[in-house]
Amino acid sequence: MKHPQDDSQRTSISVRATGIATLLMLLALGLLCPPTWSQETQEKKYPDLVYVAGSGNAALDQHVRQLLQDSLGPGTSLVPLPSNRAALVGDAPVVALGPTAFSNLRQFNRRASVLAMFVERSFIQAYTERHPGQVSAVYYDVPLLRQALIGKAILPQATRISLLATQESIGLYDTLITQLPAYGLEARVFVVETEQQLIPTLARALSYGDFLLAAPDDAIYNPRTIKHILLTAYRRNKIVIGPSQAYVKAGSLASGYSSFPTLIHGVAHYLDTYFKTGAFPAPDYPEAYGVEINRQVARSLNIPVPDRDRIVTEVDEALALRQRALP
Repeated sequence: MKHPQDDSQRTSISVRATGIATLLMLLALGLLCPPTWSQETQEKKYPDLVYVAGSGNAALDQHVRQLLQDSLGPGTSLVPLPSNRAALVGDAPVVALGPTAFSNLRQFNRRASVLAMFVERSFIQAYTERHPGQVSAVYYDVPLLRQALIGKAILPQATRISLLATQESIGLYDTLITQLPAYGLEARVFVVETEQQLIPTLARALSYGDFLLAAPDDAIYNPRTIKHILLTAYRRNKIVIGPSQAYVKAGSLASGYSSFPTLIHGVAHYLDTYFKTGAFPAPDYPEAYGVEINRQVARSLNIPVPDRDRIVTEVDEALALRQRALP
C-alpha cells in the first residue's frame, strides 16, 4: 500500500532536483552574478596600499613619501617598511629608495613586487630582466646620449668625445658609441688598467676629445678621484660633462638631471599600472630632464654657456628629430 508520505518525499526530491538543475543552468548562462562593483573597483585588482623601503636618510624618505602621497592622492596608504618586515608585504607593491633599500628587501623577500627609485640602470638591469613585471624601476641616471648632446649644445663645434672606463665598465658605452654618428659625433673609450694609470690615461683621452663625458662609473668617478680628474681636464682647457648633478657642484661644467617631481610622476604612473594589472611596466628613464650648470667653471674656462632652458630645448629637439627619422 502506497503511503501518502512517500508521494510527498518524491515530490520534494523532484522539486529540489529541478531547483538545482535550474540554478546550474542560470550559473552557466551567467544570469546569476555577484553584486556589481563600481567601474573603479573592477579596474583596480589590488588594494591601494604601498610600502616604502627607506634609504636610511630620514629627511629624504619623509620628503619622498610626502611627494608620492600628494601625487597618488588620499585613497592610497603609504606605509614605511623596515627590512625585517619585508616578508609580510603580500601582494602590495614596495617602492625601494636606493640600491641599499632594494638589496635589503630582496634579501628578506624575493617574491615581493618592487619598484626601485634612485637606482642606476647598470645596477638594476639584471634584476628587471630576470623578473619582468615583478621588479622594475624609474632610472635615476641620465642617458649617456643626452649627456653627450648637452656637451654638444655647449660646444657646438665639438665632434669627438673622450670616455674613460675600466675593463669591467667598458660595456657602459657600447650603445652610446653606436648612437653618436647620427648626431655628428664620435667617441673613443680609453681604458684605465690600474689606479696609478688614471691620470696618464686621462691625459691621452683629453688629447683626443673635445670634451670628457663622465658616466656613472664609481671605479673612475668617485669623491677620491674627481678633484684630480677635473684639475687635469681644466689645465688642458677641456670641459667635463656629467656624471650627475652632484658632480656639477664638485666642479663638472654641466650635467642633466631629473627633478624630484618628475621622478615622482613616473613612480605614480608605475604604481597605478600595478594596481590595475598586477604588474609593473618595463623600467625606463623619466619623461623630462633639466640641466645643471656650474657658471663659475664656465667663467674660469672662458666658455659662453647658453641658458639652461635653451640647452634642454636643443637636446630635446635633436632627440625628437632623430626619432622621427627612424623607420
